[in-house]
Amino acid sequence: MARSALDELSESGAFVRTASTFRNLVTRDPNSPFPAESGRYHLYISYACPWASRCLAFLKIKGLDKAISFTSVKPKWERTKETDEHMGWVFHASDTEEPDAGSDPLNGAKSIRELYELASTEYSGKYTVPVLWDKKLKTIVNNESSEIIRMFNTEFNDIAEKPSLDLYPPHLQAQINEINDWIYNGINNGVYKCGFAKQQEPYDKAVKSLYESLDKCEEILSKQRFLCGNTLTEADIRLFVTLIRFDEVYAVHFKCNKKLLREYPNLFNYTKDIFQVPGMSSTVNMEHIKKHYYGSHPSINPYGIIPQGPDIDFSAPHDTERFST
Repeated sequence: MARSALDELSESGAFVRTASTFRNLVTRDPNSPFPAESGRYHLYISYACPWASRCLAFLKIKGLDKAISFTSVKPKWERTKETDEHMGWVFHASDTEEPDAGSDPLNGAKSIRELYELASTEYSGKYTVPVLWDKKLKTIVNNESSEIIRMFNTEFNDIAEKPSLDLYPPHLQAQINEINDWIYNGINNGVYKCGFAKQQEPYDKAVKSLYESLDKCEEILSKQRFLCGNTLTEADIRLFVTLIRFDEVYAVHFKCNKKLLREYPNLFNYTKDIFQVPGMSSTVNMEHIKKHYYGSHPSINPYGIIPQGPDIDFSAPHDTERFST
């Protein structure tokens, strides 16, 4: 049966995310099944999805725009097939229907689900983005964002415009991995555990963990510009995609309203700082973000009404340069 994230609940009513399935790797080795080649791969994303957005962020800030093409789906989930009730990511019929969302230029697919079925007739998991597609072999290489960003960081350096930018440098890898772990559990996935909980107890537990983790970030960022010191790393991009959605969506839609991002001085300045990294702002489409969350989860927001605010200006000045002196 076709599933979505809304179906991933334990018996206690807690949200439990399942692992991604396609886990092949693009490498610099020309003899590998998936060698890094300019023009060979295509990234399917949703601007609404934080996991897909972090892949797009790596593509943009590494300067891979000319080497790897990408397409965004429509922001709001729709029926993916006439034969069942599954709701998921779909493409527009043309590239002019809605700004920043297009048709599938490679396979003419109507939905992300169709891509999964093209790649594997036996597939029975979720039909998620991101999808890294191999144009040559006409299949999905990988749908795990944490692995795709690592590939973009290193494996395409021979064709990247910014090969010297290393967001996962060897001397920081242990620290980055440790930070990623608690930020994923408490914040990235934590907001979903709050929003998709169907019992009070798992919601309360998730909220406690979320705000303990946010408070920990706020403390770290009172002493340094980024999570691993004064150097931008993968850990920052992974945190950013949740923070940028926090006040606009998660505080309301996922009931994460104990404290807003704007009430954390260091975290708020940090979010503005990363938003202003060249290439990052183009990965944030707040219209798509709000259309998706408020319009795709009828069990949470049955009438699909989209709140008007708060319209935060992330291009406003910040004071994180003080850590550089």
